[in-house]
Amino acid sequence: MKKEVVIPEGTTIEVKKNIIKVKGPQGEISKEFHLEKFVIKQENGKLVIEIENPRRKEKAYLGTITAHIKNMIHGVNNKFTYKMKIVYKHFPINVSVEGDKLVIKNFLGEKKPRYAKILEGTDVKVKGDIIEISNIDKEKAGQTAANIERATKVRKLDVRIFQDGIFIVSKGGGE
Repeated sequence: MKKEVVIPEGTTIEVKKNIIKVKGPQGEISKEFHLEKFVIKQENGKLVIEIENPRRKEKAYLGTITAHIKNMIHGVNNKFTYKMKIVYKHFPINVSVEGDKLVIKNFLGEKKPRYAKILEGTDVKVKGDIIEISNIDKEKAGQTAANIERATKVRKLDVRIFQDGIFIVSKGGGE
C-alpha cells in the first residue's frame, strides 16, 4: 500500500531516519515519526510513502503521516492563521501581548489578570476585538488558540448569562 504527497515548487523535503524536514518560503518544520516499517522516497515531484502488507493500525498510521506531511508543506508555503473574537457584555476585556504570554485584564471584572501561553514561533496580533494567530506549524497555532480560549473559560457563573470570552471564529488555511 502506498500514498503520494505532491511537493510544490520551492519546497524541499529531507528524510533522515525518523525525522522529516520540510523547507519552504515561510520557514522550516521538522517532525519525528516512527518510520521503521515504512519506505519513503521522492519520485518526480512527489513524496511516496509505502508499506508492504499493512495491518489495520499501520494503514491508519500511513494516513496520519501523509496528513501531517501535507500540513507541513502547506504551512511552509502559507502560514496557518486562526482568528479569534473578543466578546463581552458586562465588563470590557483588555488584551495585550507580553513576551510569550497573552494578558487578559478585566475579564468578568476580575482584579487579577488571566494569562494564556503563546507557543514559540507563533505570531499573535491584537487588532481591536480580533486576535490573529499565525504560525507555519498548524499544531502550535491551534494549541495557542486553545490556550487563549481556555484562559477565558467562565467558572462558577451561569454560562447562559455570562457569555463573555475569547472564541475561535475561523481557523486553518493560510490565506
